[in-house]
Amino acid sequence: MEKLEMLYEGKAKKVFKTDDADRYIVEYKDDATAFNGVKKGTITGKGVINNKMSAVLFDMLEKEGIPTHFEGLLSDREMLVKAVEIVPLEVIMRNIAAGSLAKRLGLEEGTPMKRPVLEFCYKNDELGDPIINEDHILAVELATEDQLKTIRKYAYKINELLMDFFKERKIRLVDFKIELGLYKGDIILADEISPDTCRLWDWETDKKLDKDRFRRDLGDVEDAYEEILSRISK
Repeated sequence: MEKLEMLYEGKAKKVFKTDDADRYIVEYKDDATAFNGVKKGTITGKGVINNKMSAVLFDMLEKEGIPTHFEGLLSDREMLVKAVEIVPLEVIMRNIAAGSLAKRLGLEEGTPMKRPVLEFCYKNDELGDPIINEDHILAVELATEDQLKTIRKYAYKINELLMDFFKERKIRLVDFKIELGLYKGDIILADEISPDTCRLWDWETDKKLDKDRFRRDLGDVEDAYEEILSRISK
């Protein structure tokens, strides 16, 4: 598979065309950002960890019936993926109050939700990725009703599968963000699943093992990322 020109560079990844129109190469970076790009830095080795972790989780989800863009690992930092058109939504599932949800609702961080909370944000950096609801999505045609129904179904199923997967590895899945895309007319899971996009706490101690260590200057960021990869790779 020949790597051609770069299509896009985001905060955490670069996407390249290939000599196959239906396939892209994604290269994971060590760059770290928080608060919509206001805070910037580097987490050494993050790109390698997020690439490998995403591969493990995409493979698991595929086997459980969730279609993904993942085709295979090419190197420590690169994976081959289907060429999807990303739906401009951030799909967020919350199991425990943390981050912006805790602030918005005045909840103590760590408060378990009585049921998973599904949220949507409009994927638009200039607007700060504002929270929107299903009526907004349909009214401005960010997705069709059928696509939104599929996205909801996948979000809840992915949450169940990831919660079970992480629980077996003594990790609490607090919340996560996913992105989905269109591939030949079908909605499939895209982007990544990593400590950048999930809040992951140690099951016994509630130690944060995710990007909150970078956001909140908690230290030991690289160690936390490595710890997550070590647990899921066993």
